[in-house]
Amino acid sequence: MGIRKAEASDASRIAEMMVENYRKNFFPIFGGEEFYFKILNVMDVAREYLEDSYVLENTYVYDDGVVKGMMRLADEEIVKLYVDPYFQCGKIGTQLLDFAIKEKGATWLWVLRENTLAQNFYKKNSFELTGEELEENDWITLLKMEIV
Repeated sequence: MGIRKAEASDASRIAEMMVENYRKNFFPIFGGEEFYFKILNVMDVAREYLEDSYVLENTYVYDDGVVKGMMRLADEEIVKLYVDPYFQCGKIGTQLLDFAIKEKGATWLWVLRENTLAQNFYKKNSFELTGEELEENDWITLLKMEIV
């Protein structure tokens, strides 16, 4: 199948991948068991995709019989890109990124300053840090990356 536009029936799978990635990638950086293992949950994230047509309309999934990755776009920005941790290192993220760039005209994204794994992935796929930073919630620093 490959990459396709997300459907409402994908909402729980998208949410599951996002929650797992948030826990795997962000909990070690920020801590906060209360947030990552109690407040953050699949049902609430899935609800966002079901209740906000703009969010679902701009989300794509990698589906080869099983949805293994997702990304959300906003014009030229890659807003989210996650691959199920069980299927990482299988070029799924690269395929989603290529689709975003070649098919949807994506050119930039924000990445967490402490998430060097993600920064290295994007650098490997032709993105570079611009030097621009964004402070989110007064304590999270995001770095802008653009395609070169």
